Amino acid sequence: MSYEMIAILMFACMMLMMMTGQRIFGAIGFVAVVFALPLWGVGGTSLPFSAAMKLMKWYPLLTLPLFIFMGYILSESRIADDLYKMFHVWMGPIHGGLAIGTIGLMVLISAMNGLSVAGMAIGATIALPELLKRGYDKRMVTGVIQAGSSLGILVPPSVVLVLYAMIARQPVGQLWLAGLLPGLMMAGMFILYVAIRCKLQPQLGPVLPPEERDVPMGEKLRLLSAGLLPIGIFVAMMVPFVNGWTSLVESSAIGALSAVAAAIFKRRLTWEVFETSTRQTLAISCMFLWIILAALCFGAVFDGLGAVKAIKAFFLQELGLGPWEILILMQISFLLLGTFLDDTAMLVIVAPLYIPLVGALGFDLIWYGVLYTITCQIAYMTPPFGYNLFLMRAMAPKEVTLSDIYQSIWPFVLVMIGALIIVAVFPQVALWLPNYVYGK
Repeated sequence: MSYEMIAILMFACMMLMMMTGQRIFGAIGFVAVVFALPLWGVGGTSLPFSAAMKLMKWYPLLTLPLFIFMGYILSESRIADDLYKMFHVWMGPIHGGLAIGTIGLMVLISAMNGLSVAGMAIGATIALPELLKRGYDKRMVTGVIQAGSSLGILVPPSVVLVLYAMIARQPVGQLWLAGLLPGLMMAGMFILYVAIRCKLQPQLGPVLPPEERDVPMGEKLRLLSAGLLPIGIFVAMMVPFVNGWTSLVESSAIGALSAVAAAIFKRRLTWEVFETSTRQTLAISCMFLWIILAALCFGAVFDGLGAVKAIKAFFLQELGLGPWEILILMQISFLLLGTFLDDTAMLVIVAPLYIPLVGALGFDLIWYGVLYTITCQIAYMTPPFGYNLFLMRAMAPKEVTLSDIYQSIWPFVLVMIGALIIVAVFPQVALWLPNYVYGK
């Protein structure tokens, strides 16, 4: 049997195991070890141990639990509630203002957490009932929350970009900086869409009634300070890192300590908040570590087979495709995978194939990390089985049906495709900031 056929068989076995409901890390790691034994004999058993040592020696890995802990402390201490009240008061007097404020809330939560699930949970439980109660169109605001929460995997400190950095062996700091401007650009495009639509159809986003708008300026300023708190944490964490005063790990520690200090300042750091945050951090960190370990092991076997060279030869020589045509096919495959897998699973399944191939085609791996992440955002929300669609259905009130959720998302998917095209055609949208910071 040729090595190319063995590589295809490995990939098919892994997909089959995942379709049977096996855990992601178990399916990937098991297939890697089973195929390593007949290929390299007893020496093949050293692959998982080698991958484990490589993972444990990767110093930036310490950022993962620290940022997850920071996000949970801020979420569990209900600082997000204060943020929504701030947007409610300041943005309520304009048409669609609460929906625009919700997008701003999602951006700040993304900067606090790095996971899209957190933004979805806060948006669906805090913002959505308030928006529906004030007569906002349920389809528009459902789409706003789904699209806004997806920014969590692009805006730093994105956990997904940390995982990509580990697998692609690229600097996490550069990837975070590369995701910042595209993430803010996409949030701006969402806001522009909502503002234009509510200008043309005011009934979709009515202004707040006068009794809710008449808030004393002192109260408005107090609420504004609540919104500045997470921004202050983000600045305290990122400014020293961008200026080279601290390493990435040190900045993540500053972020975690700042979040704890903010919770103490607000008098909300109870034992229950601390215990819940710690338990959730441990659970999510361990899940990510097992997945990365399995992905590294699978990638080592795949590389050993020379599968990447074979795939490159197949696309370039036998099919005669150009580099951009291959890249477009990759992004389409991500959209298809995203109908039934989350971003982490997609990354570890195709990373052994795609990342070396992207580098061999001459594309920048930092830029491609941003393209991958935006494509994951789109895949999250693409019917019929988009990951975010079912999360929203599980969290939304009963009056929001699955049909409403499906119909709500298409305008935002088109906006995100537009953002993807902009970043693809103009790579400097993603690369300017990391080149500027690291070139100083």
